[in-house]
Amino acid sequence: MMDSMNVNLLDLKAQNAVLEPELLEAFLRVLRSGHFILGPEVDQFERALAEFTGAKHALGVSSGTDAILVALMALGIGPGDEVLCPSFTFFATAGCISRVGAKPVFVDSCPVCFNLDLRDAARRITPRTKAILPVHLFGQSAEMDGILDLARQHGLHVIEDAAQAMGATYRGKQVGSLGDFGTISFFPTKNLGALGDAGAVLTNDTALFERARILRMHGMEPKYYHQVVGGNFRLDALQAAMLSVKLPHFDGYTARRRHNAALYTERLAKAPGVCVAKPQDCGCAQSAGVEQTARIVLPVAYPHNGHIWNQYTMRVIGTGQRDALRAHLSSRGVGSEIYYPLPLHEQACFAGLGYKADDFPVAHRLAGEVLSLPIYPELPADHLEQVCAVIAEFLAR
Repeated sequence: MMDSMNVNLLDLKAQNAVLEPELLEAFLRVLRSGHFILGPEVDQFERALAEFTGAKHALGVSSGTDAILVALMALGIGPGDEVLCPSFTFFATAGCISRVGAKPVFVDSCPVCFNLDLRDAARRITPRTKAILPVHLFGQSAEMDGILDLARQHGLHVIEDAAQAMGATYRGKQVGSLGDFGTISFFPTKNLGALGDAGAVLTNDTALFERARILRMHGMEPKYYHQVVGGNFRLDALQAAMLSVKLPHFDGYTARRRHNAALYTERLAKAPGVCVAKPQDCGCAQSAGVEQTARIVLPVAYPHNGHIWNQYTMRVIGTGQRDALRAHLSSRGVGSEIYYPLPLHEQACFAGLGYKADDFPVAHRLAGEVLSLPIYPELPADHLEQVCAVIAEFLAR
């Protein structure tokens, strides 16, 4: 048994400690201003975020989940409507569709990039379909040209769930700026993390922006007058100030995540039984047989995408093998996580939709294979090497 050190999945303290003087200064500025809800701190951050993402408008909101909710409400999506979304994603994507009274229509995933399978999406469009809600999962863009073309053909809205992918690009353009709306999460574990809950809505449509802005504040415009029912989706001034401190460092965070991802791929690909996913397999119902000889399939960044590596997510092939590897990592003090162990079409709260597990075979399979490794920007080099060594030890058994 090799000597080992504890390797955390994530270390938020390491990033924030370096910025402590600036964060404290921003905190004191907000404290002394007495202006804690919306206001100049939020206005300044929204302008900086719009410039950074290339979107015409950015609207700070209370969370990434509320960003999706605001976007759906602004587009008038509600009872009787259907919205296409992947089954293999975080719950908020479909949860928000249900909260506005619409029906989430699940779509299978690509086994290579983990994003929405376009051909499956096309098969599931009905006269009730009003929007497509692709998720840029784990920090890599979905295939937006195809999604936008499909939406145009059927007169559908597009809401990009970029909760995990702020800063990621698709053919040189930032995700979140390509559809009717883009939604971002600043949950502390994201690539740009607040010190609490926070999110944003992006759009290039001024009318949609104004609608979302009004919905953010209970549908109030002017004060105490309500033409629509909105919600309390406001971004705190304190979180905006913290994010303004961290935004200028984002490109550096991304560079280090990409460096770590490249090192993982370089080190792990040398081990027997490990292969790298092939981009040309994207969208296939099966992954072209790469798993027939592989025990682990490593993730890949598509050439036309700028992957920001919110997660480095492998597929561990074989019944029970993912859980066995995770247990082995844990026994050596290495953190890992399963995003996500049960696809949305199999969740109890969606049982009434009538889906079966095998309706989405790739999503079902991914839920049993995926395992994410530590990849945060401040991950020490010897910790990364330790992760690779522990995986190699597992493969040698």
